[in-house]
Amino acid sequence: MKTAIRRALIGPLLLLVAALLAVVAVAAPGARAAGGLDEAAAALQKGPVYVDPRVASQFSSAQADALAKKIKDADKPVFVAVLPRAAEYPPGTLLKDLRTKTGISGVYAVELGNGFNAGADPRVMPHSAVQNLVGSVQRSHYTDVGDRLNSFVDTALKSAHGHAPSSWGGSGGSGFDTGTAIGLGVLVVVGGGGAYAIARRNRRRRAEEERAALEDLRVVVDEDITAFGEELDRLDFHPGEPGADEAMRADYSHALDAYENAKASMAAAEHPGDVQAVTKALEDGRFSLATLAARREGRPLPERRLPCFFDPRHGPSVVDAAWAPAGGAERTVPVCAADKSRLDDGREPLARTVRTAGGDRPYWDAGPAYGPWAGGYFGGGLLPGLLVGTLLGNVMFSNDAYGADFGGATGAEGGDYSGADFNSDDFGGGFGDGGGFDGGGFGGGGDGGFGGGF
Repeated sequence: MKTAIRRALIGPLLLLVAALLAVVAVAAPGARAAGGLDEAAAALQKGPVYVDPRVASQFSSAQADALAKKIKDADKPVFVAVLPRAAEYPPGTLLKDLRTKTGISGVYAVELGNGFNAGADPRVMPHSAVQNLVGSVQRSHYTDVGDRLNSFVDTALKSAHGHAPSSWGGSGGSGFDTGTAIGLGVLVVVGGGGAYAIARRNRRRRAEEERAALEDLRVVVDEDITAFGEELDRLDFHPGEPGADEAMRADYSHALDAYENAKASMAAAEHPGDVQAVTKALEDGRFSLATLAARREGRPLPERRLPCFFDPRHGPSVVDAAWAPAGGAERTVPVCAADKSRLDDGREPLARTVRTAGGDRPYWDAGPAYGPWAGGYFGGGLLPGLLVGTLLGNVMFSNDAYGADFGGATGAEGGDYSGADFNSDDFGGGFGDGGGFDGGGFGGGGDGGFGGGF
């Protein structure tokens, strides 16, 4: 048995040692390199901060090392590049090109000449959070590059998900010591359990992130369950009341079952994807209530339709209406009568908002964790089409998932290597020629300049 375990571990251990020696061969003091996009990407694979030598006067070595240490100590996948306006850094595609060449999932901030912009993989930081953070930096009118970058990084470190890349070689400083790397390799081989320990640590970190996401969802789902219970009470139906028939009693019984199923499913939920069964039950129960109300009032029975797009608590939709998110393309969504009236009057619909790090946001702009919640209400096949051009829709289109995999974002975890396999829309912003920090010098009208958002 022991021999079999050794054989099973020897391959991963040898690969790990080889990787460590490869890092040793290429590692350099982390915040410097020779210049150019390839050099910048190679440097960011080894450390969180890169400063092109041509702009060293704007951001000193000491400042770069201090910023790199801050990021490493926080163990977050935040990358910073300070670059000159030069032909090898094309503004329109710089963010996505840098992300592609670096190949690691994370938050990327770039100071280009006198312009600033940032992008992030949605699993690491939601689109709305990147928008708000970039906008706040632009509007703060910092005159010093160091103030600007530290302001961005300080907030990004609090919001970013994931971990620092293993290729950075640990916290503190901006280099990777050769003796340390060799020592680590020897310890891994001698210990015989290094590979297993790393895998276990990653699983534990992923489980902690899932628990945190589930607790955020629990707040929203509990509100939905409470709202449905209040609807049952307001209906004030009694199976034995005059005029009640078997069809009414069946509708009422089905609604009660849905209510109990929703509560039980939420109590048993262990992963964010489990929430989908809860909201599916609530959607089914609300349709039963709508049917019961129509029977009692002698109205035609309602058509089975999706719930109101803007807030599923409004109940089944009654019509499809044209709507577009701010700055996005128009699409047709199912709406309730009240929201249809508001749209017709040129008013904003009553959107379901949820709490985020950047304040209350509509659920479609609150991050991938709400994929399972929305999927239960609207169904996976139709939902991405309804949400095209929104944060949640972009995640679904790029990953084709919204369920069991951590609330809808299946891409590489923050700090993990994914190469060019990422949604380039999340890094689609350009840098305008105007520079400055008033929001006017960016390819997105002050919203961070990213395609694929609202």
